[in-house]
Amino acid sequence: MGAHSRAVRLLAAAGFFAGTTPAFAETSTINAADTAWMMVATALVLMMTIPGLALFYAGMVRKKNVLATMAQSLAAVALISILWVAYGYSLAFVGDGSWIGTFERWFLSGMTMESVNPAAKTIPEALFMLYQMTFAVITVALVAGSVADRMRFSAYLWFSAGWFTFVYVPLAHWVWGGGFLMTMGVLDFAGGLVVHLSAGIGGLVAAKVLGNRHGYGSENLAPFDLSLAVIGTGMLWVGWFGFNGGSALTASPRAVWAISATHLSACAGALTWAALEWWTRRKPSVLGMISGAVAGLGTITPASGFVAPWAGIVIGVVAGIVCFWACTWLKQRLNYDDSLDVFGVHGVGGITGTLLCGVFAMKAIGDTSGLIEGNPQQVLTQFYGVAITLAWTAVATVALLKLVGAFAPLRVTVQQELEGLDISQHGEALQ
Repeated sequence: MGAHSRAVRLLAAAGFFAGTTPAFAETSTINAADTAWMMVATALVLMMTIPGLALFYAGMVRKKNVLATMAQSLAAVALISILWVAYGYSLAFVGDGSWIGTFERWFLSGMTMESVNPAAKTIPEALFMLYQMTFAVITVALVAGSVADRMRFSAYLWFSAGWFTFVYVPLAHWVWGGGFLMTMGVLDFAGGLVVHLSAGIGGLVAAKVLGNRHGYGSENLAPFDLSLAVIGTGMLWVGWFGFNGGSALTASPRAVWAISATHLSACAGALTWAALEWWTRRKPSVLGMISGAVAGLGTITPASGFVAPWAGIVIGVVAGIVCFWACTWLKQRLNYDDSLDVFGVHGVGGITGTLLCGVFAMKAIGDTSGLIEGNPQQVLTQFYGVAITLAWTAVATVALLKLVGAFAPLRVTVQQELEGLDISQHGEALQ
């Protein structure tokens, strides 16, 4: 995504990130084919949040919380889009600071129809900005899955704004925008660290701070309508082609290979999870199959533009095994109520995929060799990126929750939770 592509690394090596501000091109280098593909990819990634994630999450909560869960995804799109234009894009992708960018593009100041960002010189800068915006949107929306059924909507809005500002934007700059993790060679093609690990850790911390749902472990908290979740999964799956394929930032063979690895990983993850359920529970559940597919999609994300398609199958199998373990044994052992398994699927998947990227990366594809090509150092570099992302996200999330909680309750009352968030937070309900 943006600065994580091969083009960005070549630009960085050539000195495009030298100085205090980016060297925006004075003459047009915009390519029509690249622009057309990136417009499609942008639409696909936006579709992942609304309606994809909204349906996926809503189908897995109880009937009394369906609208409230959808409202969180919708609110993330509206709120984060405005904040991205206001300052997020500029701080993440404008400037070459090791820690953060600049305010040069505050509210898109100075942007023209012909300007381009050095990270994506063949598409309009406005399109690059929009594409990156859709990633910020879905990352914030993902976190909500961990606290479904119990977080106040007002607190969610304040927390989302703060989390976007102090977690997502810095991480995007560190990994993709010329920051210190990018400089040291951490690979994250489309969001294993910036999107999935950050959302997983943020969700886990939020779930622990808010506490378990009323009746967790003793009452039936079964999903209301898994058919909605299946439809949502399909939209996420298709949207992921834009998520990972679009991260090449060009209509190129590398984009096609990234899409191929993505699809194969999802298939392998779904089959692996189903097989594990068949073995342990005698029946493969629909919830398990869609969870395995999403696990495969999230886990291949950081590696998709650096590995061969066959590696996508291997990564998908590993994702199915590791994420199944995290959502069953680990979750029960640690007794945390991550409502929709954001940590188990996205957090654990993000860690796994980032490390496996260091194993399977091929120089011919992404200009970087991994362990199988004789470069074990890349695995250590990937581990460093995981550690920094995990630590920063955890500390910042705790601080933000404490800050928001000092001004307003984070959680609904027991009575409101029993009544349902649709009624208590929005005054509406499904009939």
